[in-house]
Order: sequence, then structure tokens, then C-alpha cells
Amino acid sequence: MSSEDSFSSELLNWISSNSWWLLLPFVMILVVAAFIVAFVLLLYMISPLISPKPLKLNGAHVVVTGGSSGIGKCIAMECYRQGAFITLVARDEHKLVQAKKDVEKCAINDKQVVLCISVDVSKDYSQVESVIKQAQEKLGPVDMLVNCAGTAISGKFEEVEVDRFKRLMEVNYLGSVYPTRAVITTMKERRMGRIMFVSSQAGQIGLFGYTTYSPSKFALRGLAEALQMEMKPYNIYVTVAYPPDTDTPGFAEENKSKPLETRLISETSGVYPPDQVAKIVVKDAVQGNFSSSVGPDGYMLSALTCGMSPVTSITEGLQQIVTMGLFRTIALFYLGSFDSIVRRCMIQREQSKASESKRE
Repeated sequence: MSSEDSFSSELLNWISSNSWWLLLPFVMILVVAAFIVAFVLLLYMISPLISPKPLKLNGAHVVVTGGSSGIGKCIAMECYRQGAFITLVARDEHKLVQAKKDVEKCAINDKQVVLCISVDVSKDYSQVESVIKQAQEKLGPVDMLVNCAGTAISGKFEEVEVDRFKRLMEVNYLGSVYPTRAVITTMKERRMGRIMFVSSQAGQIGLFGYTTYSPSKFALRGLAEALQMEMKPYNIYVTVAYPPDTDTPGFAEENKSKPLETRLISETSGVYPPDQVAKIVVKDAVQGNFSSSVGPDGYMLSALTCGMSPVTSITEGLQQIVTMGLFRTIALFYLGSFDSIVRRCMIQREQSKASESKRE
């Protein structure tokens, strides 16, 4: 036997006698993978045990601000379909009367009642407190408050009138603070309740043209996080809804003055019907979910911007951890396309000005 054959034979004998060392890394990977799968399954099974008990809307008193049209009215209709008693709060009395008729068509029993209150929830806290007290005297303690009163203004930062910044903070932020402040004491005494803040996807990401609108919606997130930490021991759960562009009268009005860049960026996502949005956000609020999103873009944004926000279940937290890297990669492409839209619009505007100057 040659020395080469001898070496090959010895090598084969060594590999066969020590093959378990080569398999050890693969065995360890399989063990770790099995442990992770078992751990996730265990968390998935115990998750319902630590999630809040769903609120039953049948017979519950639901107050909806901004309930005379759009998402607010559809939320009221969805709650009414589930047997709730509704208090609609808005400024326009005529729209309130029509909204009441639309909501009453969704009744499931003859005991349900729709109460209408005309008040500006962003102006005077004492007035808001007074009308909420009246509503509770007629329909009982508030089980769920939906803060949907709001308005949108779009425009370039330097072109928006300065007083508009103040007005939007009053309507979109203080218009949610005041009703919440008016119901919270009773909820704490009863140790139950749901509070929903209707924000926007523009409250998750700042976009061109929304320097007035976005800050007022971002503020709701901070309020909701701090309030949830205070209220959780009292079995009161806060939900922040982030609806996408929704086919409402307010959205149609906003589009009349929306900058070209803002409109083009908005068109990269779809427009949703308000009844679909209402079903999703009501379901999340009833279940006590902190964040409520609509559609795949909304889900991705909520995962990307979750930060230190509360989670309702361990499963939700795991989903955020697993998807964060992938969603961040996708988001970078979105941001790149948005920047490209802004640049193209700027170039086209400059070219248009140059051609006009030559004609003159």
C-alpha cells in the first residue's frame, strides 16, 4: 500500500470515528429552531389569557365626537349594529339630524337610542363636560368614547397661515383631550371603558404638505401612550386608529387644495370606504388593541412606528420584532420614491416658470 493510500484510509477512519463533531452544529441549529417554535406556540396559546377582555357593545353607551359624517358616522352605525346606545357629538345641527336618521336604520332592537348633541369640542372644556354629563344622565355611563372630531389642512409650510397651526392643534388635539377628560373619572370609578383616538397615517409619517396636519395627529399618539399607562390598572384600554385616505366628505374637501406633491404621494396608497375602516377600528377598540391599522400599508406603518407603544398580546410584540427589518427595507424604497416625486415636481415647476419667462 502506497503512502497516499494509507493517508486516505486514515483520513476516512478519522472522519467516521469523529463524524458527530461535524454534525454537532446542525444538531444545535435544529434544537434552537425547535425551541423557538415551541416558545412561539406557547406564547400564542397563553396570549389570549393576558389580553384584555373584549367589551360587549350590546347595551353599551358609545359617545362619538365628529359623528355627523365620514368615519365618525360610520363608527356610530357599526356600534349601533352591535346593539349600542349612541351619543353623536358635532357642531352642525343639520348634519347631526341626518346622521341620526342614518344610524337609526342600523338598529337591531327597539330599545336602542341615538342622542344628538351640538357642541364644538375644541372650544370650551366646561361646555364639553356639561354635555357629556347630560348624555350620561340620559343613556348611562359612557362605556366607549370615540374621539373622531377633526379637520385636515394641506399646504406648503410657508404658505399656510400661521393661525391655522393653532386651530388644527385645538381641533385635532384639544378636541380629543376635552371629551376624554370629561369621561375618564367615571370610567375609573367603574374600572372599565374604552377610549379611541382617531389619528391618521399622517400621524405615523410626516409627508410633504402636512406640516400643519401631521403634528396635531402625532400628538394623539403621545397622549394615548401616556394615558394608557395611567389607565391600564383600571381596566381602561386606549386605542389609536390610523386610518388611510378614506372616501369621506372631508377627504373630498381636502383634495381641492392639496399640493400636487401631496396628491401624488397619497395616490401611491388606495382610498378606502369609510364603512370598512369603521368595522376594523371598532373591532380593535372593543378588543382593547392599542394600535388599529387598515390595509397592508397601515399594518407595515404600525409595525415600523411601534417604538415603545404598548402591546395587547405577546403575539403582537413578536410579529413586530420579526417583521421590523423587512418593513424598514421596504420603507426605504417608499421614502426614495416620495423624494423622487418631490424633486420631479420641483423641476417641472422651475421649467414651467422658465418657459413663461421666455414668452414674456
